[in-house]
Amino acid sequence: MDYFIHFHLFAAIAWIGGSIFMFVLGVTLTDKQKQKEVYPHVGPIFGYFELVSLIILLFTGVLMITNDGLYDLIFSDDTSRVVELLRNKLWLVLSLVIATAIHFFVAFRTNNRERSNIENFISRASSLFIFFVNLFVLHYAIMIRSIIS
Repeated sequence: MDYFIHFHLFAAIAWIGGSIFMFVLGVTLTDKQKQKEVYPHVGPIFGYFELVSLIILLFTGVLMITNDGLYDLIFSDDTSRVVELLRNKLWLVLSLVIATAIHFFVAFRTNNRERSNIENFISRASSLFIFFVNLFVLHYAIMIRSIIS
């Protein structure tokens, strides 16, 4: 079952790469009229693409944890480096899933209409949070893989 890592890596590349692309797009596309022209078209396509990537990441992540015998260790008193790193990564992943759900809720609810100030704040804050937490999740993934490989 070692091939799950390949699906996991491909989905991670799509997820993190897409996050970086949207972050750069958001930072560089400052003209409000251009934003109104671009986001209603790119946003939904990107959203569904990212949702599929996230589902693949979660599915393959659970399979790898189970196959590598780490599932029971997560809920044990084990304080080894790999278990601590995995716990930290999983907390970050949980926060990413929550932030993504919030972001998707606001994004799909407000697509093709003007956002309120609070909707704008929530959307941008969740995007920024997702972007930076992705980098930490990637760091933990690299650390874990280097230990168990």
